[in-house]
Amino acid sequence: MSIEEVSELASPAPVYGGAEPLLEVSDLRVRFDAKGRRVNAVNGLSYHVHAGRMLAIIGESGSGKSVSSRALMGLLPPTARISGSARFLGTDLLSLSEREMRRHRGADLAMVFQDPTRSLNPTMRIGTQITEAVRAHGDVDKRAAFDRAMELLQLVRLPAPERRFYEYPHQLSGGMRQRVMIAIALAADPKLLIADEATTALDVTTQAQVMELLLELQERLGTAIIMISHDLGLAASYAHDVIVMYAGRAVEYAPASTLFSHVRMPYTRALLGAIPRLERTPHSLLPVTPGQPPDLTALPPGCPFAPRCSRAQDDCHAEPPPFAEHEPGHWWACWHPCEVGGPAEEGGR
Repeated sequence: MSIEEVSELASPAPVYGGAEPLLEVSDLRVRFDAKGRRVNAVNGLSYHVHAGRMLAIIGESGSGKSVSSRALMGLLPPTARISGSARFLGTDLLSLSEREMRRHRGADLAMVFQDPTRSLNPTMRIGTQITEAVRAHGDVDKRAAFDRAMELLQLVRLPAPERRFYEYPHQLSGGMRQRVMIAIALAADPKLLIADEATTALDVTTQAQVMELLLELQERLGTAIIMISHDLGLAASYAHDVIVMYAGRAVEYAPASTLFSHVRMPYTRALLGAIPRLERTPHSLLPVTPGQPPDLTALPPGCPFAPRCSRAQDDCHAEPPPFAEHEPGHWWACWHPCEVGGPAEEGGR
């Protein structure tokens, strides 16, 4: 898939009409201190999400995308040190105690994880797990919880919901289990849904079905969605806005249609260049960005991508570039950005 093909998939740029964002994250930083080492997992991440929109946060493993989402949910271990702010409808989620956070978790914002097999209790029937989620967030009796569970199973289009209600997780396919996880996440009608690699373990057909379901639910319920993924094709197909992360930092941020048609950050271009394309000859090698992501315990003084970047110059190694809005709605962090329409492999060496 070429940059042009990915660009054609991208959703139109969002029109917000001046509405206040549902979630506004500012200068989010997460570090872990253990055995005398400090891991800087997230380094100054800022973004906003509006109701009824989907934001994709993409990047390779270790870029900080999942850690940042778990920080919002209050799901990081005690060793995590978190700073910055995450204002959700005026409330800073990062300042809440665990007890206060429980009132928001599930009720206002919910999360769908990558592996439903690990998230669902294998010893409990599907229906019991959904009704427990319903009753955890509302004062309802067993009958009302059952009715709501059936409504949720129908909402996520689980086949034969009357039968599935009494089945166990191992009796369902991977796609069905993920639909159950979405049903549980929607039990209290949250305003924000975080999908953390929610389709990674699924085959391509089921993956598309789950994403279409999320898009349908978003349009019907007005839910905001943060999609955590490493799949640029999914981001181009379904997201309104895209953040690209590298070494715990945002390096490019724009509406999907703008980002994929006017890539400016060399790292983003390198990611796109590594996507397999139909026009490549059989068994041809994919472009490779040499080197490894930097050690998060000892980040370099300049741009963290500079040691792997073909466009790097002396200033790239000396000082980190600011993450700034260089064009309307298009942010990037690069001293020497790519030219629009340049070769897809331009970012790596």
